[in-house]
Amino acid sequence: MELTFYDNEGRAVAYTEDGLHIYLFDGTSVAYIEGNSIYTYSGKHLGWLEDGWVMEHSGKCVFFTETSSAYGPIKPIKHIKPIKNIKQINPIKSIKEIQPFKPVRQLLWSDFSGEEFFYQ
Repeated sequence: MELTFYDNEGRAVAYTEDGLHIYLFDGTSVAYIEGNSIYTYSGKHLGWLEDGWVMEHSGKCVFFTETSSAYGPIKPIKHIKPIKNIKQINPIKSIKEIQPFKPVRQLLWSDFSGEEFFYQ
């Protein structure tokens, strides 16, 4: 399942080609998807992928995808996607932290911007 993750300004920030590994367009492997949760390779739980939206721990939306449902904040116009660089080898996955309780998705954008979400 190929997805592009767009931020609140419509910039294409990251993508997955296999529905598992998330890369920045510079080729950096930043996170992975397990179930509907998103984790860093160091094991930090970042948020959830639900109905095409990436939601952080407060319930605010960080990214939208081509498959995002109508339930979410207003989506901006999408910018042209950058060219994908050569992908890095995925790091080894560490032990995952316990997933927090999932909040109700809000109709608001998160304060996290773009790549910042993956480096919290």
